[in-house]
Amino acid sequence: MHTDTERCVRAVQSKDARFDGVFFTAVLTTGIYCRPSCPVVPPKVENMVFHPSAASCQRAGFRACKRCRPDTSPGSPAWNARADAVARAMRLIQDGVVDREGVPGLAARLGYSTRQIERQLLAELGAGPLALARAQRAQTARLLVETTPMPLAEVAFAAGFASIRTFNDTVREVFALTPGELRARAARGPAAGPPTPGVISLRLPFRAPLAPSNLFGHLAATAVPGVEEWRDGAYRRTLSLPYGHGIVALTPTPDHIACRLSLTDPRDLTVAISRCRWMLDLDADPVAVDDRLRADPLLAPLVDKEPGRRVPRTVDAAEFAVRAVLGQQVSTAAARTHAGRLVAAHGTPVDDPEGGLTHLFPGPQALAGLDPETLALPRSRRTTLLTLVRALADGELRLDVDSDWDEARARLAALPGFGPWTTEVVAMRALGDPDAFLPGDLGVRRAAEGLGLPATPSALTARAAQWRPWRAYAVQYLWATDSHPINHLPA
Repeated sequence: MHTDTERCVRAVQSKDARFDGVFFTAVLTTGIYCRPSCPVVPPKVENMVFHPSAASCQRAGFRACKRCRPDTSPGSPAWNARADAVARAMRLIQDGVVDREGVPGLAARLGYSTRQIERQLLAELGAGPLALARAQRAQTARLLVETTPMPLAEVAFAAGFASIRTFNDTVREVFALTPGELRARAARGPAAGPPTPGVISLRLPFRAPLAPSNLFGHLAATAVPGVEEWRDGAYRRTLSLPYGHGIVALTPTPDHIACRLSLTDPRDLTVAISRCRWMLDLDADPVAVDDRLRADPLLAPLVDKEPGRRVPRTVDAAEFAVRAVLGQQVSTAAARTHAGRLVAAHGTPVDDPEGGLTHLFPGPQALAGLDPETLALPRSRRTTLLTLVRALADGELRLDVDSDWDEARARLAALPGFGPWTTEVVAMRALGDPDAFLPGDLGVRRAAEGLGLPATPSALTARAAQWRPWRAYAVQYLWATDSHPINHLPA
């Protein structure tokens, strides 16, 4: 996109927010970079150059605009729709892998050499993995400086910087302000009330439109007792994070998602934000998705009725795979009951002064030694569950944001009890494949029949070829024809 100068200029001149995060505008005369929707008067065309990432702008010596704050743009939708090495690397960088494991750790996960990864990222994004991680650290630092009373020295290490000097230099270079000046500037803004100790409040941006009904309705209707809940208009859940655990409350508003995070270790802030954005599919491009689906005259009325549907995902792919097995051939309520029992017996207890959350969902290691006789499940499903958690615990099966979608499908399908429905729902909601499709799902088949679409799985799959690569979003629109609680925000 950033190489198409004419298209970029049109987006900047029309202040088109759909392109925020897709590319960035660097202004040669001022030395700043902006998002396309920046509210200031657009610069002259000859003074604009375009970059594919904030890190690329920073690497070229530009600093972030103080008015539009381009570093807080939604992420590029390209990483949602792709599963190549660059897209997988970007998802891992957003999940903090470079900060925790370095570039060698990133390369090892992807199966490439560090030189190959650096070359591919530099060619496509104008910045290598270290520069991309540095840009992310700068954004995390800004959030902590502006929204918490943490001492600046603690902010530096919580954001992932190796030293206070590096923190000071990076913030000054990226934002043209010292950390102290950033905090003073934030303090001059509208009063937001006294901060709650240990709680970080922030706004998660998204590309409009966004339909909160299916997104939050699905998460609330399938919430596991003790791990998730809907309270006071917010979806709340516990998070297992690299340095500790956390509790997040996410509230839909017309122009952003309000996020309240309580973390045992502030170093987990970047990862927590990334996983919440992933779960809510906030980096999607709803206009591109809906335009594609609207081209089918039978789907068009559903899209027009409530555009901007997202795919409700998860914060932990292994957790979702376990829950998918527990939900095989049973009702939503029964699946919640089975998962709740598993959590109460094997989950790690947590304190939640603001609500009713009690546990972290147990990881594969905690479940690998399960006694099958303690599970109130059919014998075949016990075998499926135990085989899955042992494969995850032993590393034979790896489910993560960087997983190769086709390889993960093949490994899942090889496990006993994993048919097409379970494999595809994991690919859709845990791995984030936007083209995952459930032609055999009962709700999808009923909706298809009601709309005049083919109802048999093979015929529906053939018809759905014209919806690619967004068939997972088509599933959300088909599910929406039912009165199931997943389609409605709780009262």
